[in-house]
Amino acid sequence: MYLNILIVIIAFASMEAVAWMAHKYIMHGFLWIFHKDHHRPGGYAIEHNDFFFLLFATPAIICFLIGFKELSIYFWIATGITLYGLTYFIIHDIFIHQRIKWLKKSNFTYLRAIRKAHKVHHKHLDKEDGECFGMLWVPIKYFKEAKQHAN
Repeated sequence: MYLNILIVIIAFASMEAVAWMAHKYIMHGFLWIFHKDHHRPGGYAIEHNDFFFLLFATPAIICFLIGFKELSIYFWIATGITLYGLTYFIIHDIFIHQRIKWLKKSNFTYLRAIRKAHKVHHKHLDKEDGECFGMLWVPIKYFKEAKQHAN
């Protein structure tokens, strides 16, 4: 049981690195055509960018299919990937972009640091010169800024 929990945690944490690399090198790279509408002001209810969830969900679906019957390691990897996807949706789409009007304000330093880093990322309207490609691992300078503004 503890091994399965560890596998879920490792898969979850690994997805932040995968998301960072995919965001920097795929979304801001050769598939920018699908991501650029996300960087334009006054976004739409559904953006081309929203279809990237398929890119991230596919490995989880495959792992669930392979590992479900025996609850093998693949099942627990898929669980970690799926939990990361849910967390990403809550943080990115609900908390930051307010696609669902919930979690509007927070005095929690970590969440304010995430929001600040994401704003810095979105100040770049083109695919070049981007920064802050991750979601949950935020550069320390944004924690410091968030903590200063709390006082």
